[in-house]
Amino acid sequence: MEAKAYAKYVRMSPRKVNLVLGLIRGKDVNYAQAVLKHTPKAACTPVLKVLKSAMANAENNHDMDVSKLYVASANATAGPILKRIRPRAQGRAFRINKRTSHIALVLKEKE
Repeated sequence: MEAKAYAKYVRMSPRKVNLVLGLIRGKDVNYAQAVLKHTPKAACTPVLKVLKSAMANAENNHDMDVSKLYVASANATAGPILKRIRPRAQGRAFRINKRTSHIALVLKEKE
């Protein structure tokens, strides 16, 4: 049995989000929540939201025991890139890529 939760089109680079997901991958959900609340990274806010959603899905949809849950897998993949232009000297233009992420979290019960 597993419970899943997704956050799509998060306005943050997947590289930055994966740094935070690496901290909680394979950990107990209560420990993961504590880590996310006390880590000074911007990506912690959307990841914590997805974790709480996955916990709620496990409890309400799959009748799983919340105290036995752990983060089975967590990853962030690249979403669509918003392309913007920055004016530069002599009429040139530099591109700025504003990246987005899709965050996926899977929770399982310990045996």
